[in-house]
Amino acid sequence: MNKDEREKRIFFSNEEWDKLALYLVGNNARYRENIIIPRMMGPVKIKTNEEKMIETAFESCGFKTIMSCVLGYRVVCMSKTYEIAASVNPTVPLATDKQPSAREVLREMKGTMLSYAKNFAIIGAVFSAVECTVESYRGKTDWKNGTYAGGITGGLIGLRAGIKAGIFGAAGFAAFSTAIDYFMHSH
Repeated sequence: MNKDEREKRIFFSNEEWDKLALYLVGNNARYRENIIIPRMMGPVKIKTNEEKMIETAFESCGFKTIMSCVLGYRVVCMSKTYEIAASVNPTVPLATDKQPSAREVLREMKGTMLSYAKNFAIIGAVFSAVECTVESYRGKTDWKNGTYAGGITGGLIGLRAGIKAGIFGAAGFAAFSTAIDYFMHSH
């Protein structure tokens, strides 16, 4: 076989085999310039991995539950309504001719406020945890999640007083949650 016959029998040259191998096996990461990203309000910004990680943490059920608990406690502690309610109707035992001192009234007010705050924080945490769990289970975000979570939370709260109270608590809390969701989403 001479050189001309060998060249006719070769389908690819060595350089072509190298290019083919690099194409099939090599790193061919190409950036696409024609990616379409839907625009909302403002400029399009692709999130970094750190931003995605922070967003995932903030949207987790644990974070939502803890924040509901903390904020529920803070809202009641900062609210003047409970302070006024405690001062108008003090539960400090009164002697017939003795007026309660300011210190006694403030101490009683603080105890009442902290009790309300603790209860509100627990209810907020339970509701938030149940709603997030229901949303994760259903895979949807709509008004039904709040209604189901309200029913479960109200049932759990009312169950301490009996089955009948649990049913009424579930129905009342579910109706309240539905009304709040309707109000918040319609405005």
